[in-house]
Amino acid sequence: MKEKLKAISSACIKCDLCQKECAFLRKYGKPKDIADRYDPARKEDQGMPFECSLCGLCTAVCPKGLDPAGLFLAMRQETVIRGGGDYSEHAVLKGYERRGTSRAYSYYGLPEGCDTVFFPGCTLSGTRSEKVILAYRHLREKIPSLGIVLDCCTKPSHDLGRTDHFTAMFEEMRGYLVVHGVKSVIVACPNCYKIFARYGTGLSTTSIYEILAESAGNGTGKITSTVTVHDPCAVRFKEAIHTSVRKLIRGEGCAIEEMPHTGKQTLCCGEGGAVGFLTPDFAGSWGRLRQEEATGRKIVTYCAGCAGKLAKLGPTAHVLDLLWEGKEGATGSAKVAKPPFTYWKRLRLKKWFEKHVPAAVARERTFTGKEEQKKGGMVKFLLFLVFLAVVIATVKTTGAARYLEQQTLKTLIESTGVLAPIVYMLVYTIAPALFLPGLPITIAGGILFGPFWGVVYTIIASTTGACVAFLVSRYLAREWVEGQLKSPRWRRLDEGVEQHGWKVVAFTRLIPLFPFNLLNYAFGLTKIGFRQYAVTTFVCMLPACIAFIVFSSSLLDLIRGKVSSAFVAGLLLVVLVSLFPLIYRRYKAKRRGDDPEILS
Repeated sequence: MKEKLKAISSACIKCDLCQKECAFLRKYGKPKDIADRYDPARKEDQGMPFECSLCGLCTAVCPKGLDPAGLFLAMRQETVIRGGGDYSEHAVLKGYERRGTSRAYSYYGLPEGCDTVFFPGCTLSGTRSEKVILAYRHLREKIPSLGIVLDCCTKPSHDLGRTDHFTAMFEEMRGYLVVHGVKSVIVACPNCYKIFARYGTGLSTTSIYEILAESAGNGTGKITSTVTVHDPCAVRFKEAIHTSVRKLIRGEGCAIEEMPHTGKQTLCCGEGGAVGFLTPDFAGSWGRLRQEEATGRKIVTYCAGCAGKLAKLGPTAHVLDLLWEGKEGATGSAKVAKPPFTYWKRLRLKKWFEKHVPAAVARERTFTGKEEQKKGGMVKFLLFLVFLAVVIATVKTTGAARYLEQQTLKTLIESTGVLAPIVYMLVYTIAPALFLPGLPITIAGGILFGPFWGVVYTIIASTTGACVAFLVSRYLAREWVEGQLKSPRWRRLDEGVEQHGWKVVAFTRLIPLFPFNLLNYAFGLTKIGFRQYAVTTFVCMLPACIAFIVFSSSLLDLIRGKVSSAFVAGLLLVVLVSLFPLIYRRYKAKRRGDDPEILS
């Protein structure tokens, strides 16, 4: 780390070339400035590198040949070494990687005499499993003993700075291949190419597009459209791959018009470095710039991740779509699976290879490094459904339904006088401060007190609880709260409040970007006034409160097998409230990111 900091600090001439290209550098300063003020012990500096896409464009344009992206990766690694960087926002990505390396999705099939394997990667296998099969068949015509490896290269852990886990997982895979006589790996994913080329000691790495280009057409294909090419940033310096892909595209009859940023100076699609999980506005700026440069032309790329990301912004195809689906691929109507069906596609692909690869050596991966496999998400959900069914059946068969009549409960509650509402409101008030989930308490309020008084008691208690947490954070436990809020997203919350005040409170109450209980504490660290916070919290939590109370007040009828009008109305309200984030994202897409950073 010290060497990297010194190299950047001493050699950076503080020109504007990299900063002009990058929103991250425009925010945090030139590489020399960042290196000079960097303090790995400071929380702000621990989170800062996770907002860099690690795309390497700064490296490509640097007149001194410096590698700022390499420095920011080293900073991420330093953060992890110091016990940071474990942001909850990355859980989805780490789960995706974990499934890719699991026994369920992995498969190694090595025929007799196998010294070369095809490594298609996770995203291509899920979105275009049929193309993976076609690619394997094509390669096997040239290499009869070709093996297959369905696994994850663990680049997500690599880019998140989780060096120990990445090294353990990749080295176990590399060692297995080398021990079994494998010398060459053919990859379809540019990110896998980067990992194998850099860390795959004892293995030569080749892109499948270089091999496919050897038998490319002569330009007399049936596709006659004009396209532009997006080079993935993972292979920005691999000119042979750039050339091969363009040869394949022209071989299908397409004309190519290049964008301003191409080849070595290509742009990130927005997925790089997992930035979108923490700083959506930075990630989105790359995609919007690519969209502007494409000027409506069809984008062809050779990274399944890039294809998925850019397809949300304009017509986009994977080069394999062009090769094996012709006009359908060129027009964007190629068969592409979407989550969650991508996982089903990967399982089917594994079955196909198990059946069609004459494997002398085969395995499903069970090695997990130092991490235990996290299982049971779907199992827990199914068990919950079974439990709910058992409860309903028990209520109906034992005659207990008569005790669940709304009128019976109402009479029981009224017999307690003011005690029941006071106890309920007290429990709800302390729940946020103790990080207890509020939804079960809300549901109980709807069942016990009905739609009107349930809303009255719940909104008063939930607002009071949010205010208690706010005051505890501001006056009693500031240092402890600051220690819990490590993600860069929380720092942007503070910046957003300073710039936009109560509007940020309103927005985060209506659009649940942050965990509710932590959010209450986080606002206590900002400069917003208590009165503004309390009033805005009350008003903007009211829609969700009404929706869930009305819905839950009808659950007793549902348990007794009756679908009431209150249940239908409550369900519609819950759906409406749940659509707030989607409506906002579409609105923001039209505004093209003009909103404050915290609202991204």
